[in-house]
Amino acid sequence: MSDYTIRAVTDVPDIFDGRYPGAMRFMTEPLDARQVALTHRLVPARSGGKGSYGHRHKTQEEIYYVVSGKLQFKLENEVIDVPAGSAVRVAPAVTRSIWNDGPGDAELLICSIRLDDPHADGELIDNFWPENRAQE
Repeated sequence: MSDYTIRAVTDVPDIFDGRYPGAMRFMTEPLDARQVALTHRLVPARSGGKGSYGHRHKTQEEIYYVVSGKLQFKLENEVIDVPAGSAVRVAPAVTRSIWNDGPGDAELLICSIRLDDPHADGELIDNFWPENRAQE
């Protein structure tokens, strides 16, 4: 292992693989990161978690950085507009989801501690952000 690693986001496989709008790339393994997890997400207009599920964690705190565009974050029962250049820290137990209301694409970086088995730490919450529900 080298003392540094460089990877272009476009060289990392998109886990959505065309099955979902946009792209999500887990950068952690390709960067050989030992302590930090990094995910890149491209969120096209009118896509994200609205009408779908949310998630929370047992131990993993996450920081979301909106690189471009504007995203709506649903954190428990609160919906907050977050513009580019802003970061959101979310404690593990907080159920969360994002949505891009448009008109253009949004780009997001997600940073957290690296876990050996991230799936074991996460929990999906079905019907977290119903599309027809009036937002508080």
